[in-house]
Amino acid sequence: MSGLLRSSDNAGILGAATLRQLGEQQVERPAAAPLVEPATAPVRVAAAAPALSRTKRGIDLAVVAVSSPLWLPLGAVIAVVVLVTSRGSVLFGQERVGLGGTRFKMFKFRTMHREAEQLLQQDPDLWDDYVTNGFKLPAALDRRVTKVGRFLRRSSLDELPQILNVLNGTMTLVGPRPVVPAEIDNYADRRDIYLSVRPGITGAWQVNGRSNIDYPERVDIDEEYVRTWSLGNDLRILARTPLAVLTARGAY
Repeated sequence: MSGLLRSSDNAGILGAATLRQLGEQQVERPAAAPLVEPATAPVRVAAAAPALSRTKRGIDLAVVAVSSPLWLPLGAVIAVVVLVTSRGSVLFGQERVGLGGTRFKMFKFRTMHREAEQLLQQDPDLWDDYVTNGFKLPAALDRRVTKVGRFLRRSSLDELPQILNVLNGTMTLVGPRPVVPAEIDNYADRRDIYLSVRPGITGAWQVNGRSNIDYPERVDIDEEYVRTWSLGNDLRILARTPLAVLTARGAY
């Protein structure tokens, strides 16, 4: 009888332990590995069609191909000048935020000394000026910029290698200007509008004043472009771009 009682006691202890174990698992599992993510559907706008438009992509490739007799030799000359006037690589790639939040390298002709990024990270005052000025510094005040780089920035010729970004599909000819990761917070609750399209070499912000237009007005311009997008509007922006480049309004 005592043996049966001991067996019963042991079974009870084991049963209680098992139930306690199951209870712990039931309590802990959701905290450790939630099975369902909270429903936070991003804002999608119908005007995000530019990211899906095959016609827009076709125009990008056609314009790049037709204009290649102009930009290829010009790019070659600039590359040689950059190479012989300062130490470092010809191209500079900076991380930007693209379609759907994808990070990509946006290409430019190098306009700074090769240790420029380290100088920016190591100088708190320079970094504060960089952030305050919309994540860009006027070339005249930026000691990291070379003499050739000042001319390239003023003329916007430093942007020419972004044709490579258009070819690989990370950018388009017309769209919101690509932002650095730290800059996306300026879009606040409208960030999904920016993320719903590919960033562009030129765009509504670029032809309306560029760096002379700061946040939040820049966000307003990007939102209007996306919501009211049309191929005709893209062509109008492309037509206005040469004048914007020649006048250098907001370029630095």
